[in-house]
Amino acid sequence: MNVLVYLEEVNGALRRASLEAVTAAKSVAGDGAVTGVIINGSDVAINSGAAYGLSNCLNVTGEGFDSHANSNVATAIAAAAMTSNSAVVFVSANSTGKDVAPRVAVKLDAGLLTDCVEVHAAGETVEAVRPVYAGKAMIRVKASTALTVVTLRPNVFTAKAGSTGTVASSPLTVDTTGSRSSVVTNVVKNEGALDVAEADIIVSGGRGLKGPENFHLIENLAKSLGAAVGASRAVVDAGWRPHGEQVGQTGKTVSPSMYVACGISGAVQHLAGMSSSKIIVAINKDSEAPIFKVADYGIVGDVFEVLPALTEKIATITGKS
Repeated sequence: MNVLVYLEEVNGALRRASLEAVTAAKSVAGDGAVTGVIINGSDVAINSGAAYGLSNCLNVTGEGFDSHANSNVATAIAAAAMTSNSAVVFVSANSTGKDVAPRVAVKLDAGLLTDCVEVHAAGETVEAVRPVYAGKAMIRVKASTALTVVTLRPNVFTAKAGSTGTVASSPLTVDTTGSRSSVVTNVVKNEGALDVAEADIIVSGGRGLKGPENFHLIENLAKSLGAAVGASRAVVDAGWRPHGEQVGQTGKTVSPSMYVACGISGAVQHLAGMSSSKIIVAINKDSEAPIFKVADYGIVGDVFEVLPALTEKIATITGKS
């Protein structure tokens, strides 16, 4: 079957989540084509997908396709799906993908499988596995429609590179007249900061930090590990940290190689957003905190004593301080 993958380019390179999606598409496509669709993509970014299984790419060029106009982006993806005769569309389940994928599904009259952690070929479509009940169970799902849109959880699928090469790229003209229904007028983010949704290591802080003035302890440990900074909902609701750092059911769902929870008790809403992390380290002075039930490694102690000592030790190993 033919599979279409929505590719996102940042600073001249494809996002890792996009490369993960290409690898996943290759695993289910069989003899079919894995086609990418990218907005105003560069040749360097497009060709980087060749090593991961990308067969060809449709490059949508023009105005009105920036990240503030996801209605137009969805129109472009839907047009690419029809042009490439694809049975399945893969989109990363990051902030953009979660907004774009439902729009694409509506435009294609397609089924939508969200936040998937496994995908398997099933004839001319796919079956997927996704978490339910705040991550306490997994279900196997399959759409009954002719077309299926699937969002893939970042950091779950390994991007596997093979032989290098080039990708045949073709321009795609899309009519977006009347497709925009809403416009984001402003986006605020921490410049240069890693996005928790795609970071390989995350250090998160909770109410145990007692105030925003103490979050430098989290930032210092994150810097020594080359990690992203995360936060619990309580911290974000209190205004200590921006919403973009929130991990949990109402924030971002993450699956890093290592998740370090500092001063976080482990409410079910938070666990739902990070329990699929490969390694979980918990630091909390309450030995009965729920976070220890899912942790691979636990430190029972005061974060104000543990974090500086841990940061100093790691910095001597990594050379980052």
